[in-house]
Amino acid sequence: MINVPKGTKDMLPSHSRKWRTVENAAKKTAALYNVKQIRTPVFESADLFLRSIGDSTDIVNKEMYIFEDKGGRKMALRPEGTAGVMRSFIENNLGDTLPLKVFYIESLYRYEQPQAGRYREHHQFGAEFFGSALPEFDVELLSLARDFLREIGFTGLVLRLNSIGCPKCRAEYNKALRAFLSSIEDKLCGDCKRRALTNPLRALDCKVPSCKALYENAPIITDYLCDECRAHFGSVQSGLDAVGIEYELDGKLVRGLDYYTRTVFEFCDNEKLALMGGGRYDGLCEQLGGKPTPCVGFGCGIERLIAAAESRGIEFEKDSPQVFVSAQCDGARTECARIVKALRDGGISAERDLMGKSLKAQFKYADRQGFAYVITIGESELATGEYNVKCMADGSVTPIHKNSVTDDVRRIICQR
Repeated sequence: MINVPKGTKDMLPSHSRKWRTVENAAKKTAALYNVKQIRTPVFESADLFLRSIGDSTDIVNKEMYIFEDKGGRKMALRPEGTAGVMRSFIENNLGDTLPLKVFYIESLYRYEQPQAGRYREHHQFGAEFFGSALPEFDVELLSLARDFLREIGFTGLVLRLNSIGCPKCRAEYNKALRAFLSSIEDKLCGDCKRRALTNPLRALDCKVPSCKALYENAPIITDYLCDECRAHFGSVQSGLDAVGIEYELDGKLVRGLDYYTRTVFEFCDNEKLALMGGGRYDGLCEQLGGKPTPCVGFGCGIERLIAAAESRGIEFEKDSPQVFVSAQCDGARTECARIVKALRDGGISAERDLMGKSLKAQFKYADRQGFAYVITIGESELATGEYNVKCMADGSVTPIHKNSVTDDVRRIICQR
């Protein structure tokens, strides 16, 4: 038997309602903020990610799925969402009218060690805002993120917030951080020894417990911010205060991608599990060949979010099939098909027996599938044109007529 590839997972019919809850919450919240959907290809030129994410990151060095197509071009499955959206923004001249706010729901691919809530193929809801360097832009995105998580049902949210400055002030911080890392070099993991030379800021994102403990004494990046970055960060905090979003400052938060500038953040639940993260990336558009365009965005892993919601007892919307039309005899099967079509044409979810089951088995199926109502058609119903609708919740029966099935059923549903 051929099994599902390691690090991937089937979305089974019984789980689809959970995904639908998250996707509907994303689309509903995005609509409230006038954020439009965008879709980009699942694979891009590998150079796009090398130039945007940074060749010193673990994603590029260890995790990207890279292949050569039949034309000899080096391609990669997308490991994150922002780079592809930025490529589309530049290529399709989407910056003619700014600001532009877009969201995506798509699959991402990283060759990493599978673990709870983290897969080699995972899915992400993300948002990218283009066009404004104002702190209000950061606050707008953070408001969208907070409202989306609330729509899912998360409470007690904690926003971890930091600023990693601009290239100018970060250069000064990197000097101080390199000196610190050099002083503890013998205690660092192999990856952090490499990062200390190539990109010291990445060391602070290390997940090795011994390294994380050492970095408690590392220099704080906000102590090195230039006046402009310090003013921007202060205004972001004031904006969050104004809209009632609580936050905690975390000087060690850096995120794992090289293109971030200034604001970086993570939303956590009350158990401090990160649910989503993102930040500002004002230089990425120009870096990829576009016009200088300030931007801010976030990404949220859907598998991780669903697992976190389940562990906290958050209820997902349930599948709600409404009407099952059962046939008491073979002669009633054609009439069942007619009724189902009429109900569906009227926008009412309906199904009939397609397996030739007995009437008892049909009722058992309807009950297991969660149908709210059952209409049974037998010889007497065919003769009179009078049908009964049984409510599965309480067993009550309501008569309806053949010529007004859809209107009668809709009235019964509304009365419930």
